[in-house]
Amino acid sequence: MMEEKDMNGNGGFSKAVKAGKRTYFFDVKATKNDEKYITITESKRRFDENANQFFYEKHKIFLYKEDFEKVSKGLNDAIKFVETGELPADYYDEPEPTPRHYENPEGETHTKIDSAIDRWFDSLDK
Repeated sequence: MMEEKDMNGNGGFSKAVKAGKRTYFFDVKATKNDEKYITITESKRRFDENANQFFYEKHKIFLYKEDFEKVSKGLNDAIKFVETGELPADYYDEPEPTPRHYENPEGETHTKIDSAIDRWFDSLDK
């Protein structure tokens, strides 16, 4: 199910995309200088056993206009690789980082760079 709406006639835009147990929200917002940007929010319904109630876990990405083209290309390349196994023509043009992996308690593999980014995002809430 998809839902689109114009936000209060101010040129904003919001679109919700339900995908299984997740809902993705694509919202166009504007800064005080009227520079538009996109927020992408992933929302998952979870159950808190201690409180015996449901809650929504949300993850948000801010995407700025100057990054649209590169992010769009990266996403399209990743989708094409998943669907066809075909690497993008420019895949080997950029130096590939050599990440060091470790296993977190959830079993996901993260690099040291991911860990630093996680700490930075956690500090934004303080």
